[in-house]
Formats: sequence, C-alpha cells, structure tokens
Amino acid sequence: MTMISRLAAGSALALALPLAAQAQDAPFTAKTGAAEAAVAQGRLQGFVDRGIETFRGVPYASAARFMPPAPPASWDGTRLAVNYGESCPIPRMAEVANDEQFNPHRYMPENEACQFLNIWTPATGDGGKRPVMVWLHGGGFTNGSSIEQVSYDGRNLAEKGDVVVVSLNHRLNVLGTLDLTQHGERYAQSANTGMKDIVAALEWVQANIAEFGGDPSNVTIFGQSGGGSKVRILMGTPSAEGLFAKAIVQSGASLQPVISEEGSQAIAAHTLENLGLTDETVGEIETVPYDVLLAAAGKALDQAAEEGAIPAASFRPALDGDFMPYEPVDEGWARHAMDVPMMIGNVLNEFETIIRIDPAELVADNKADWTPEKTAAKMKERFGDDAEAISAAWSEAYPEFTPQDAYFFDTSRRHGVIHHAKLKSALGGAPVYSWVMSWQSPVLDGVGGAWHCAEIPMVFDNADLVPQSNGGGADALAMADVMSQAWINFARTGDPNHDDMPDWPAYTAENGATMIFDNVSEVRNHHDEEIMDILYGASGG
Repeated sequence: MTMISRLAAGSALALALPLAAQAQDAPFTAKTGAAEAAVAQGRLQGFVDRGIETFRGVPYASAARFMPPAPPASWDGTRLAVNYGESCPIPRMAEVANDEQFNPHRYMPENEACQFLNIWTPATGDGGKRPVMVWLHGGGFTNGSSIEQVSYDGRNLAEKGDVVVVSLNHRLNVLGTLDLTQHGERYAQSANTGMKDIVAALEWVQANIAEFGGDPSNVTIFGQSGGGSKVRILMGTPSAEGLFAKAIVQSGASLQPVISEEGSQAIAAHTLENLGLTDETVGEIETVPYDVLLAAAGKALDQAAEEGAIPAASFRPALDGDFMPYEPVDEGWARHAMDVPMMIGNVLNEFETIIRIDPAELVADNKADWTPEKTAAKMKERFGDDAEAISAAWSEAYPEFTPQDAYFFDTSRRHGVIHHAKLKSALGGAPVYSWVMSWQSPVLDGVGGAWHCAEIPMVFDNADLVPQSNGGGADALAMADVMSQAWINFARTGDPNHDDMPDWPAYTAENGATMIFDNVSEVRNHHDEEIMDILYGASGG
C-alpha cells in the first residue's frame, strides 16, 4: 500500500468512527465549553491540560514606551488564550548563563507591548476560594520572562496544591527603569514602569481571579533572584499594599534592591546625551530603535557607575518620591509588610559553581579528587586569611559535606537572607521562615551542587520536567514533593509546615531557625552565622 493510500484509508477510518469516539478524552483539550472564562475585558478561551484549565497570554495592561500601564482594551467575542504572550525585549544573549545545560531555557517573540499573564487553575467559575500564587521571574531587572525557564510551568503546582498559579511578563531593562521625570511633564510617571506593570498585574488579579476559582484575599507573591528582589520591593511599595497577603523570596536577598533618585536621574541624563537628545527633542526617544536605546542606556549605566552615582552598572528600580517614596525594605516593610508572612531563603551554592565556572572545567577538576593540600590552597585563594576559620566553621555548619565543599559555598545571598530574616522578625508582626536548599544534583558527578535556580523545579513540583537539572531520580522527586508542599501550605495558611518534614519554627534573632532542605531535611539554629561573622561581622547582619 502506498503512503497516499494509507493516508486515505486512515481518513476513511476516522470518518467512520462514531462522533463520541472522535471526542474521546485527551491530555490536551481546547473547545467550547471547556476552560472558558469571563474577565473584565471580555471572554477567554483557554485549554485543559490533563485536568488543569490553562490560560496563556492574557493581557492585564497596556502601555506606550515610558508611560505608566493602563487597563487593557476590551475585545468583542472570545479571545483565544492558548499560547504565551510576547515577552519584553532583552539584551542579545550571545550565550545564557552556564546553567543552560542544567536548566533549559526558552525564548518567545519579543515586543515592548509585553503585559501578559498566564493562569493555571483546577477549575473556573466554580466559586472556589483557592490560594493564588503569583510568580515573578528572575533575570534581575534586565532580562527573563514568565516562561523563560521550562521549570516555570505552573500546571503541576496547581494540580498538587489545588491552587491557582499566575505568572507574568513586565517591562525590563531600559524600558522598565529609565527615569525621564526631569525631562518634561509628559514623562512625569516614567520612573519604575516595570514595577508599575507588576502592580497593574496584581490589580488585575484582584479584579478577575475569582472567575478562575481563586481567592483575591489570599494571594502569595513569590519569585527567585531578580523576582525575589521584586517581591521585597513590593512588600514596601505603598500602591502594592493589600494586593497580596503573603510573600516568598528565593535567592533574591541582595542587600540593596533599588538605587537613589539622583542615580536614576544621572542614568537618564547620560542616556539622552548618548542619543544626542535634549529636553527640547526628548520626545524622539519614544521612536528610537530598541537596540540603539539599549546601547545608549547601557553606556549610561557605566558612566553613572564610574561617577559613583550608582553602586553597580545594572538596571534597577529607583526611589522616585512618588511610586517609591522611601527605601522599600528598611522603611517600607515597617510601613506596609508588618502583617505579611514571609519565607526567605537561598540555595547552598548559588553563583559559586556552574553560574561562574564552566561545567566542563568543574568536571575535569572535580572537587572529589582534591587532596587536603589542594583544598587548603583553594580556600586560601578564595577567602585569604579567613580560610582556616571558615573551614572550621563550615565543618560545624554542614558536617555532612566535605571540606572542599566549603570552597563552593555561597556567602553573599545567605548573608542577605539572615539580614532580612532578622529585620522582618524584629517588626513583631507576621512570622518569617528561613530556609536553605542544600540538596545536590547528581548530574555530571554533582558539579552543579545547589546552583542558582536549582530550587525552582522543586518549588513548582517540576523535577520530572527537567531531568537534566536534577537527574529525575527518586531523590529529586522526593525533594520536589517536600518543597512544593511547603510552598503550597504557606500560600494556603501562612505556615509551611507539613507531615513530611521536621517541625519548622518561625525565625527569630534568638533561635536563628533555618530549614535545611535535603534528602534528610533538618532545622538548624544559627548554623552558619559564624561564617557570616567572620566575613561580615555582627552575626551576618
């Protein structure tokens, strides 16, 4: 039988099947009567993915370049919501960070009109009062998107926890941070447009999430790296108060998430100079090609950093006297986050393995083969005169690890976690829970350790989606089960405790309680603060 005749025969067979047989249950279903929702702007048609109703590319706002977000336009009829919306343009990435081999990324079409969100829910229109978990992606304030990592998929988390999961895109880099407020009344609201987008998304969630079976009074914001910094900022931002009830910071506790108003204005002034624009011609910036605009702003960052106007040449939100009137953590939390329960933590190795070191180099020079002499030399190389003291403190903090593992231990993010946990607990309001994931991926003889982003598949219960990240074995699946359940419980009640891990008390300066997530999870008290004392003084604070 030829290929054509086989196809014809198959077509005839399909036509001969009863209609009920053709409409049999399928893992993916997109049809009238399934995964439909009515939001303020119109009707949406999503799809059902193995029982979870899914809506992608839902517009939550609209905005012109350097303008604040406004409600999205309404539409007639039903809008399809089966594919992801466009993400914000980002710098051209000749190569992604070294974790690409471990942590698969994906890139969708880009557009400055990028205000889209995605929703996963067990059911729409059922009057459910499910916890809502809103994910804020990483990438600093420069790059990333709601779907950049395969691990960001919210389906498994929604199913396991009977929760509604939301992720979103927003403006980044020069599009999300350039402050033109000193260059004309038209730009009076130009500062912090990326963070304003997130607030607009949270407002959309408040107005519409009940249609998706979610409880607008029980929203948890959670994010990793830059997403964790966005969470910290929102906790101290006046216009975000009341838009969420709980907060989770993952590897996003660098000490200063924003820059000064003066620094922000210096960046803008240099950007205009680099483009050859003045206050009289500033309007032309709205039509400058993105690549040209980005290059001018990137040069401006370097110039501002060289002058000392900003601490580092990176895009960041800024104090602006309006949307962000005061430092959002030190002052903002006391004003707006007293009653917001928080989880805050990091992974054991963060940037100290495959993010900074080529995985092939780590494989060739595997720490397992280091002699005591080489270990001592490497520790001296990284920690100088503090090497011996840190080695001794490491052995006390993590006795299950080898001496050479201390060389790859993260200190900066962990320092930030301790600082912020103390700060939050001292407010005397809602509790804060501290954690570290020390679980080591077995991939490539374990050279990745617990690298920056390694906890994301665990939190989303997606270990099975990215076996190149964690091996996909029983230990990885068990770690994902334990961590995702803690995140779910926290989103539901403000307390992460569950039966499959030890009792996890809230952190205080007195108890220093930290959950160590590993094959055998354990709560330890002040376990690594001696290391922080050595490096930073005053108990890591």
